[in-house]
Amino acid sequence: MERRRIGILTSGGDCPGLNAVIRGAVRSAQKLGWEIVGFKDGFEGLLPPGRFVMLDRHKTAGIMPLGGTILGTTNKGHFVAKVGAHGETAVVAEEVIEQARAVLKGLRIEGLIIIGGDGSLTTAQQLFEAGIPTVGVPKTIDNDLAATAMTFGFDSAVACVADALDRLHTTATSHRRVMVIEVMGRHAGWIALYGGLAGGADIILLPEIPFEYEKIAEAVRKRNEDGCLSTMIVVAEGAKPKDGVISAHATASGEYRMGGIADLVAANIQPICDREVRVCVLGHLQRGGAPTTLDRILGTRFGIHAVEMIAAGKYGHMVSYQNYLVTDVPISEAVNRLRLVSPEGQMVKTARAVDIDFGD
Repeated sequence: MERRRIGILTSGGDCPGLNAVIRGAVRSAQKLGWEIVGFKDGFEGLLPPGRFVMLDRHKTAGIMPLGGTILGTTNKGHFVAKVGAHGETAVVAEEVIEQARAVLKGLRIEGLIIIGGDGSLTTAQQLFEAGIPTVGVPKTIDNDLAATAMTFGFDSAVACVADALDRLHTTATSHRRVMVIEVMGRHAGWIALYGGLAGGADIILLPEIPFEYEKIAEAVRKRNEDGCLSTMIVVAEGAKPKDGVISAHATASGEYRMGGIADLVAANIQPICDREVRVCVLGHLQRGGAPTTLDRILGTRFGIHAVEMIAAGKYGHMVSYQNYLVTDVPISEAVNRLRLVSPEGQMVKTARAVDIDFGD
């Protein structure tokens, strides 16, 4: 008798915790007596003749502490559903969907686990609407999906930011400098807020709170007058000045890529803050390395619940974490809904209570 068989893939940007999800799904599926097929390089692995590997306990042994994904991933190719400067939704070509359907049918895949962010989940929803049984696992270090209170990878990114601040603080103090640290966060400033708070930042600039260069310089000057030897400024890549625009550029493929805001902040405050200003862009350091214990556990729980959804025939749904419990919501309710930092929320008030300035 042929065993039931499900598929799994990772799509979009990588982050710590992906391998924990894969391992959790594989172990959960094998305990049910199922086979699990891992598709390589994201959705592109679904195209004929299919790029895949059979996964089991032995092939996933020891992968939980590894960063990245053993299956590979991509945010380009035939299945891209988010394009342009504002993340417009693109329709995956019917021909491409039919090719993927044929590969899945040939491999006897009865359910496909898709691990990815908003763009990947948008693709998952399109496949589901086309009759392909899919379930989603949310992945974004930005932690900005409204349908889940937390995504794996976020805690690891925050730990990276906090560690960088610890290291930069000593050199900044030695030279009496202002350090501007640029972190990820296209539309939501969760990484900047949590990382800055944990790392002892003095100023945090978020996409949700437009800033003024003069206000930043004023905060630096006040710290100088108070005898502070350094100032640490954390800025999310999507932060922007009042009456200004987000610092970004378009790539050859039309992709909207942010970056450069730290240099702008440094250039604008250097002449008026009476301190030497240096810039450090953390970039992909936030995506790499071993996941924290929290992300290992959360990823494992997400992988297990994805298999449970397939067992229950609950397709078109996405794993969700709410009130410390792992549950699920329809993918259609999860995509295109961002969870942003509230300027009047408790975390911002907490930061202000310890004299962190937001440049406003």
